[in-house]
Amino acid sequence: MKHAVTRTLYDYWSRLRGDRTAPRRFEVEPGDIRHILGDTFILEADDRLTYSFRLAGTRLCAAYCRELKGRNLLDMWVGKDREAIACLLAAIVEDGAAAVVGLEAQNERGQTAPVEIMMLPLQHDGPHHTRILGCYAPLKTPYWFGTHPVVRQPIQSLRLIWPDERPSFLRTAEEADRAERRGEPPAIVRAQARPADGGRRVGHLRVIEGGRADS
Repeated sequence: MKHAVTRTLYDYWSRLRGDRTAPRRFEVEPGDIRHILGDTFILEADDRLTYSFRLAGTRLCAAYCRELKGRNLLDMWVGKDREAIACLLAAIVEDGAAAVVGLEAQNERGQTAPVEIMMLPLQHDGPHHTRILGCYAPLKTPYWFGTHPVVRQPIQSLRLIWPDERPSFLRTAEEADRAERRGEPPAIVRAQARPADGGRRVGHLRVIEGGRADS
């Protein structure tokens, strides 16, 4: 986590959840994070292809020069990047993973700015994490934010964090088969062979395995 906003939000979420996989939606108090509220958002997971903004902070909306409430987060990407984000969101909802994504925000004039996005699971109306708490944190806020909207945001990096246990997302084929025989939910996606740098491949991205994040 490179940005103070993402570290702050992760620490707050971690305190709320305690020894659980994730806190419940009603436990999140906007006043507790008022100083970063403009950078935060909450998503509702309708299905695997629809993750609607229920809340979107003012600074986040300013980056796109429009109100984001009600819009589908996945519509911000196309092609393999969209597939990768969909896979990541499924891991958050179904496995309780947390995620940090590095983006290159681009406007229509070709100007760019590095951005870090964090997404954290929240429980709501059942065992699955159908709400997602997140933040959008530019590593450098360019002068054109709020004037020229972000129109593209290719993924530069992606990291999943599962605080307490190894998720089905990264089970080996043998582990997944054993889990299926035990009646556990099927894996979201099977990672390919481990690259030489120690990560795993998910689509065209490298995922670095991590445990509980240090603050």
